[in-house]
Amino acid sequence: MKLLIALFIAGLCITHASAQTLRSGDSLSITVLQDPKLDRTVLVDPKGEIALPLAGHIRARGLTPEAVENILRARLKDNYKDGRVDVTVALAGNAPKEAPEDDLKPRVFLTGEVAKPGRYPYTSNMRIEDLIHTAGGLKRSADTTVADLTRYSMNGKPGEHLEVSLPSVMNGNSTEDVALRMGDVLAIRQAPGCESKHVNGR
Repeated sequence: MKLLIALFIAGLCITHASAQTLRSGDSLSITVLQDPKLDRTVLVDPKGEIALPLAGHIRARGLTPEAVENILRARLKDNYKDGRVDVTVALAGNAPKEAPEDDLKPRVFLTGEVAKPGRYPYTSNMRIEDLIHTAGGLKRSADTTVADLTRYSMNGKPGEHLEVSLPSVMNGNSTEDVALRMGDVLAIRQAPGCESKHVNGR
């Protein structure tokens, strides 16, 4: 009897996890069996979208990871023999989830090769180095030369794009370590020739 109860509870947990809908700031770990070069961690941006080579931009906010998998399969199948493509989409290590009433608080976003990509509370005078440290620092697979900073306009469209010198930022150069604004998205590139690794180190 206890075993049946345990199995029932486990089933409920799996169902809940698969039914979880995505929101801006969530990080997704994407694996494509037929093409490991596409494996990466992506961020659901302030517009609610993700982007993947060959698949383009996908509106992910409000969908489940399973629904995103289905969209990716449909968009990628023409690129592979017999139209077969095996895609896995899972939530990656995010910053701790906030209560629903906190969703409207100002946020900044960090994606790419950092320990904990995701969305983080915005504070006044917050700088790039602060955000990287808050996210646990750069991964070994990170490009430590240049990062990309995108600023979104009030209507959710990408606005200003900046390339930031990471050595200058990490060495305390106040000119390069610009003050962040609400809604900023900082993307840490993958180092050339380095395979992307999952957040959990596997």
